[in-house]
Amino acid sequence: MRVEQYCVGDVGTNCYFAINEETGEMLVIDPGDSAGMLAGKIREGGWKPQAVLLTHGHFDHAMAAEELAGMFGIQVYAHEAEKETLEQPRLNVSAMIGRRDVYHADVFVKDGQALELAGTECRVLHTPGHTEGGCCFYFEKEKVLFSGDTLFCQSVGRTDFPRGSMSQLVRSIKGKLMGLPDEVKVYPGHMSATSIGMERRMNPFL
Repeated sequence: MRVEQYCVGDVGTNCYFAINEETGEMLVIDPGDSAGMLAGKIREGGWKPQAVLLTHGHFDHAMAAEELAGMFGIQVYAHEAEKETLEQPRLNVSAMIGRRDVYHADVFVKDGQALELAGTECRVLHTPGHTEGGCCFYFEKEKVLFSGDTLFCQSVGRTDFPRGSMSQLVRSIKGKLMGLPDEVKVYPGHMSATSIGMERRMNPFL
């Protein structure tokens, strides 16, 4: 798997392309802004997008999802517990920047569900705490985890937004992520990439 990272939006969100170089198929993770730019990069690479995956419903991760999906005729995936967050401006925190955005997903997934997309398989790991329906997408074969705002390099996601919970977030990380192999590469929603082994050794929140 080839991973490309693009920093989008006013708060510097990491949008990722997960690319199957054998087939040219790819997934877009957390397109929080700049749909036109991201679409241009996809076309420039000659990639064939298969889906948009949202780790959670905050505006800085979801704002461009519907527009980008519409450009390529693909679907937006999110965890089933995130529907309310996506659809309510107070919960998706677009209200904090003076907007009243409502976001949507086409496919709502469950914890532990295996998704066959872009010629590979990823597993949904429900990791509430930053939001109720926050999740990570784990590609076991490739040893890659897209962690959204759950786990950062030597940090964790904020929990001072509506319905956030630090105790729940830490339980999610310890229960769902820390059991993964050390070598799993972690691509977070903000800041630089890390690994499960590094976070197990160095993360002060865990």
